[in-house]
Amino acid sequence: MKNLIIRGLTGAVFVAVLAGAICYNPYTFLALFSILTGLLLWEFYSLLKEYFPSVPKRIGGTIGGMYLFVATFLHANGLAESLVFTPYLAFLIYLFVSELYNKQQNPLNNLAYSLFAQVYCAGTFALSNYIVLGKNEEGAIIFTPLLLMALFIFVWINDTGAYLVGSQFGKHRLFERISPKKSWEGFWGGLVFALASSFVFANLNPEISWYNWLGLAATIVCFGTWGDLIESLIKRTVGVKDSGKMLPGHGGMLDRFDSILLAIPAAYIYIELFIRN
Repeated sequence: MKNLIIRGLTGAVFVAVLAGAICYNPYTFLALFSILTGLLLWEFYSLLKEYFPSVPKRIGGTIGGMYLFVATFLHANGLAESLVFTPYLAFLIYLFVSELYNKQQNPLNNLAYSLFAQVYCAGTFALSNYIVLGKNEEGAIIFTPLLLMALFIFVWINDTGAYLVGSQFGKHRLFERISPKKSWEGFWGGLVFALASSFVFANLNPEISWYNWLGLAATIVCFGTWGDLIESLIKRTVGVKDSGKMLPGHGGMLDRFDSILLAIPAAYIYIELFIRN
């Protein structure tokens, strides 16, 4: 019961802070999500450090990824040209050149882990800037928090629906080798819950057709499920149950954002192809 209370309180605070930062204005979004990018990278590097002693420096990788998020925000908001990415490109060049001097046993693995962390944590989160910042018919940049909030809400509703249906009716394993508890029944249950919730967003924003909201929800559920499985694969590889202990009752940051990390790029592609096209 104590753990359930802690989990509930942590979840409530987590949702309130996240929703408040996204919806208030672009700069609260920037502040929170650049910090979250840094926390995700730090936890990811720390996770690998337990398994691969030669993993690169956490401080440099974390700062580099946070800079990518800020630079992407400035570019998406029209506050900076493409040159804003130059320091990040210099950082990537440094990652390659530094392996000449680190004298590690397996520099190729070291470089691969460094780049994987940047793509998996920083790159995916940076794309959220292009979801929350769009253009109106006149070409002016506008703040559109509803699309990003919808992404998170679809993931949360899918998780809840999958748990409720899977725990009661789950018999056929979805991906037993990676996540033995997930079932096909849970997947379809979560999908139905998310699709049903998409009609609420269609009423809130009728400028986007109901079938595009439906398609966005389905895209987020499918790729969010893969994102969850990918993080489970990473944890299984390094031999841990939780990615960290940052969120009491919930595990680590990666545990809370595993679905989001793959849902963001998939949602961005869908939005650009079908909603903003």
